[in-house]
Amino acid sequence: MPYVKIEVTREGVTREQKQALISGITKLITEVLDKDPKLTHVVIQEIELDDWGYAGEQVSVLREKGITANNK
Repeated sequence: MPYVKIEVTREGVTREQKQALISGITKLITEVLDKDPKLTHVVIQEIELDDWGYAGEQVSVLREKGITANNK
């Protein structure tokens, strides 16, 4: 029973994007590990920006400074 947990910051990931992640990960696990997709579990957990840190600062503070994954 594969279990995959995806953690992302709570910044507007849409329902459609989550579905694409779940479908894509399930397909990958099926193809690579030959696992039954009906036994594959994918969990997406959204983390508040105050609860996620990077480079010694909360992501909420980094965002306030205009720092994003695309703009370091």
